[in-house]
Amino acid sequence: MSSGSAAAVLLAGTGLYLSQRILYRMKKADKAIVERERKAGRFDENAYEQLPKEDVWITSEDGIRIKSVFITPTPGNPYVIFCHGVTEHKVNSIKYMNLFLKRGFNAVIYDHRRHGESEGAFTSYGHFEKMDLKAVADELVRREGPHVRFGIHGESMGAVTLLLYAGTIEDRADFYVADCPFSDFREQLEHQMRREIGGAPRFLLTIAEWSVWLRGRYKLSELTPLEAVKNIKKPILFIHSMDDKFILPRMTEALFEVKEGPKEIYFAPNGAHAQSYNENPEQYEEALNAFLRKYNLDPNH
Repeated sequence: MSSGSAAAVLLAGTGLYLSQRILYRMKKADKAIVERERKAGRFDENAYEQLPKEDVWITSEDGIRIKSVFITPTPGNPYVIFCHGVTEHKVNSIKYMNLFLKRGFNAVIYDHRRHGESEGAFTSYGHFEKMDLKAVADELVRREGPHVRFGIHGESMGAVTLLLYAGTIEDRADFYVADCPFSDFREQLEHQMRREIGGAPRFLLTIAEWSVWLRGRYKLSELTPLEAVKNIKKPILFIHSMDDKFILPRMTEALFEVKEGPKEIYFAPNGAHAQSYNENPEQYEEALNAFLRKYNLDPNH
């Protein structure tokens, strides 16, 4: 094999490996998520089963079918749509849902594409997921009417998804809660490379970008909540754990700084990535309360 052929094979193999890590990140087992939340006391299956709810399949713009659950303990009141993080599924959203249900909201939980019961072959970290979120919001409006009020809560990739949806498609919701999002995916990828291999060579990032485009048909350069958030006018509560080493808290700080108009921020003192509520439940709830009341969003007040 010539040196040129060997280099081409190495290049192709590197691209395949990097895109595989990005597009097909290993998910947690669905049953393991349920059991984890149950053991932690964050998921009471009996209480959940007693809630008035309806399973709804929603078709996204590209034909992917999304599994959602519409939960309506207080018909006529506002809703909150919940977007879970990568490798999780809708049961992980229930702990957040419960915070809003007791404040008089209704809820929509759903599985992102390729997660839980939803269809989909790969993950796009908000690119295609933002269209799925729009489809869920459209279904809510179709069912409840054009004057329905709703917010959106997202964790990690779910937070990125809501920021991209609101900042590039439509600022349709009345408020947003963005818990531990990244601000720019390429910067996040560089950060992970440094954590794993001690550096982030430019050529590896370029290979990753091209291989993801070839296999997934989306550009990493489009995953930039830092640009999208500039277009969001509705109130946003940003949340991040100070101990997060996976997505650094400075990313949320950067998002907060460029967001114009109504905004609040809560930095949780304890917890790793996506653990702000789990490790600081009372403070998390206090931050949420203050946000909802400041902007007259709480249906109970």
